[in-house]
Amino acid sequence: MENSSGQKKFATIKDYILSQVETAAWPEHSRIPSENELATQFAVSRMTARRALQELTEQGVLYRTQGVGSFVASPKSQSSLLEIRNIADEIQRRGHFHKAELVQLTSLPCPGVVATALGLSRNAPVFFSLIVHYENQQPLQLEARYVNPEQVPDYLAQDFVLQTPHEYLSAVAPLTDAEHVVEAVLPDELTRQHLKIPASEPCLRLTRRTFSRGGAVSFAYLTSAGSRYRLGGHLNIKPKT
Repeated sequence: MENSSGQKKFATIKDYILSQVETAAWPEHSRIPSENELATQFAVSRMTARRALQELTEQGVLYRTQGVGSFVASPKSQSSLLEIRNIADEIQRRGHFHKAELVQLTSLPCPGVVATALGLSRNAPVFFSLIVHYENQQPLQLEARYVNPEQVPDYLAQDFVLQTPHEYLSAVAPLTDAEHVVEAVLPDELTRQHLKIPASEPCLRLTRRTFSRGGAVSFAYLTSAGSRYRLGGHLNIKPKT
């Protein structure tokens, strides 16, 4: 266990990082000093510096990218944990390169679960896109999206290598509401193939249904490799008066 001196230095590191973030000296998505740099700056062990970074990450103040470093998270409330964001923008904000690989873009008979979600008849035509999103040449997320043809009749005519479905749908059917379910899953064969992960790699799956003024627009499964993706937010809690 750390002695009282170590505890004090640990708290000092956390206070220092929080001060830099809160005063915007380190703006969101900026890279912060490494464990080694903090250990040297505050004359502590790497373990002490690592603990400070880990706790601030768990609190949503920072986020960590494996092999790259720690970065300042967006100062959002807890509800922003599931804020509707464009994955291309997320990747680019980290200073990385986004690439989309279009696997499938077609019309097919609507499955039962999707029919219920979109208010369509079972086996009625529904638009479907399957896209792999890459971050710096590494597959990050598999997006399987069903789109209501009544709401977005020109969906199949789009080039989703040049723009994401999120960008297009936001322009033609502006979002009014959304529903989310987040769960941990093991990848099926299709997911393993496209994300290039082993069968034992846990995945984070976000099931999302979006609405515009005309009704339900899309129903999507967004599946990411657990070792490459995380959801996070920063909850500001005001003390009771």
